[in-house]
Amino acid sequence: MDQELYSKERSASLDLLLRFQRLLVSKLYPADCVSQVPNTYSPDLLGVGSLLKKYIALLCTHISDILPVATSIACTSHRHFAEVSCVVDGDLTGILLPELVVSIVLLLSKNAGLMQEAGAIPLLAGLLEHLDRFNHLAPGKERDDNEDLAWPGIMGSFFTGPSCRNNEEVTLIRKADLENHNKDGGFWTVIDGKVYDIKDFQTQSLTGSSIL
Repeated sequence: MDQELYSKERSASLDLLLRFQRLLVSKLYPADCVSQVPNTYSPDLLGVGSLLKKYIALLCTHISDILPVATSIACTSHRHFAEVSCVVDGDLTGILLPELVVSIVLLLSKNAGLMQEAGAIPLLAGLLEHLDRFNHLAPGKERDDNEDLAWPGIMGSFFTGPSCRNNEEVTLIRKADLENHNKDGGFWTVIDGKVYDIKDFQTQSLTGSSIL
């Protein structure tokens, strides 16, 4: 019922686009009862994949036009950022894009070959720079980034407050410890003298381990 109420607040055209997007995803989602030879796809399925690529291309073009303007306004002040965020949240960027990204990840986990055939991923990757530039304007961004990247005991900036740990308790990781950890299948890396665990990112990255 909440979804239906929210749907009434959207424009008819935006609601239609969302339904169309979901229809494309549902057509590409493999049914458990259907057995298919790997890397062979029906013309209908390839046609839906091609249509999804065209849809994403149009959506990305719109978002690429909107986000730079939003960023230029949002950088004025935190109040401007909050106002612009509300506008973006009700636009295609805030309604269609989040669900589309989740759907693409789901389709990749189910049928990576078909998604590579469709060629939709590079189009979405082109939005990363615009999204990153806008998100960097968010109040508290630096704190959130530090919390996401911090290895326990390594980020000195966290230990400056009265309730923080004493510097004597900071964990020091030797080079030998790091090498042994990585030999056992881990993925620690050192950036500016601090140790980061990027194992989870390695499994999600489309660039491969060599670049990391």
